[in-house]
This record gives sequence, C-alpha cells and structure tokens, in this order.
Amino acid sequence: MNQPAKPADLPASQYVPATGRPAEFAEDGTIFCHPDRPRPKKRWGKAYYHFRELLKNKEDTSHVFRIFESLPSRGFVLRARALVFSDAGKAMRATEPYLPAILDDHAALRELPKGSVAEAYLHFMTSEGLTAAGLVEEQDKSFAGRPRYDDLVEWYGNRRRDTHDLLHVLTGYGRDALGEQCVLAFTYGQNGELGNLFIAYLGALEIKRTVKGGAPVLSAVREAQNSGAGAPAVAEMPIRDLLAMPLTEARAMMGVGDPAKYRECHRVWASRGTDPYDLLGGAAA
Repeated sequence: MNQPAKPADLPASQYVPATGRPAEFAEDGTIFCHPDRPRPKKRWGKAYYHFRELLKNKEDTSHVFRIFESLPSRGFVLRARALVFSDAGKAMRATEPYLPAILDDHAALRELPKGSVAEAYLHFMTSEGLTAAGLVEEQDKSFAGRPRYDDLVEWYGNRRRDTHDLLHVLTGYGRDALGEQCVLAFTYGQNGELGNLFIAYLGALEIKRTVKGGAPVLSAVREAQNSGAGAPAVAEMPIRDLLAMPLTEARAMMGVGDPAKYRECHRVWASRGTDPYDLLGGAAA
C-alpha cells in the first residue's frame, strides 16, 4: 500500500477531506491532518460485528480498535486541534512525544514519591502483566498493512490509547469485565467518543444477560459515565506531572468518588460465589 505524501510535499492550500478544511501545520512543520487520511464514517453494522467477535475472545483487542474506527466521534478532530495548537499541547509534544516510553520506564517511575499516581500505576501494570508498548503492538497488528499518516491527529489519538490503563488507576475500576465497561463509560464522559459508550453498555447488557443475581450492572456503568462527565480528559494533561501527583490529590482533581455501584456488583457476585474476572470468560482489554 502506498505511503502518504510527506507534509513538505503538500501545498498549504491542500484540501483535507477528513476535516473539510485546508491543510494545517504546526510551527515545526508537522501536518495536523494528512489529506490522505479518510473521512470518518459511522458503520454501526461493522461495529456490532466486531463486538460479537470480541465476546468470543475478550483478549483479542483488535476488535476494540475496529469498533472505535467504525464509530468515529465528530468532536475528535475539534478536540485534537484545540490541544495540539495550544501552548499546553506544544509543550506536551516537546516533552512527551511518545507516552509508552514514559509509562514503561519502570526505573524512573520508582523514583517518584510514595503514594503517587506513578506508584499505583506501576503496581497495577506489573500485577496485571501489562505494558503500554503491548497495547501499541495490538493496535499495530489490528491495522497491519495500512498507511501511517504521522500527523498530529495520530499523535492525539495515540495519547487517548496510551492513557487507558492510567484511567483504571485513577478511577479504581479493575480489569474485570464490569471494570472495563465502567472505564470505557467514564472515558466517554470525558471525551464523548462513541465507541466507548457502545462497548460499555453492550458489554453491561451482556453481563446482565449471562450473570444472574440482581447486581446493579447498568447502574454501575451509568455511575461511571456520570463521573467521567465532570472530569478533565487525562489524555490532554501533562502525563509526567500527573504521574508525580499524590494519588489522592489526582483523584480529587478528577472528581472521582467511590464507585459504589461497581463495588455493590462485586459484593453481590461474591455472595453467590461468582468470580467477577470470569463473567464473560476472562478480563477484557
């Protein structure tokens, strides 16, 4: 497959179908949205197909990425532009060009204070056997053979991807099936990405269908969505600063309270001998 033209080869007046605007460039010459990037289009049937495939194998995160691709948010490009052309966004590009290199530097994370977000994040990632680079590899496998645009839209989208596990730490939701749905609902509350809401509520309905006992599953997801609606978007924050913050302070800044409905679901399932990590055949992505 042909690679896109380099930004230097593009006239400033080049029309960009994905944004409906002329090409825009950062001060360093990096293009905001490449003209070869396709215009986003919602494909509900394709999204539902990949959701059903995800239920067959919860570890196959390629279906998660394809659901997001199938349900693009109209506000995504607007949020990306607002960040990357702001002074804060310019500083992040200079100091945090690639988050996995920061998030997987365990030696540097251990140097940060006790009780910090970094300490909690490091514990979460090591106990779950996860790496930020691993999520990148899964996305790369999902879209193998497709062109890379190397534009600022891609940089912004990568930050959303790379901060997913930080949200588990900040919200207190685990990697059990319901915990994943709650993190996605929380994320939708932050940024309005439709794929988050699609997976969160269909996943919650699947849990209710397959697991009996009267746990308030939908209420837990709705609680997470409402909590996220009042929270700043983590992907739009300086991650080095966030990692150094005390966890309690970071959660207060995010407005994250106790996920009472989520914990009630766990209590109900524990009383019935149901493992929350095996509700749908294992942990989600």
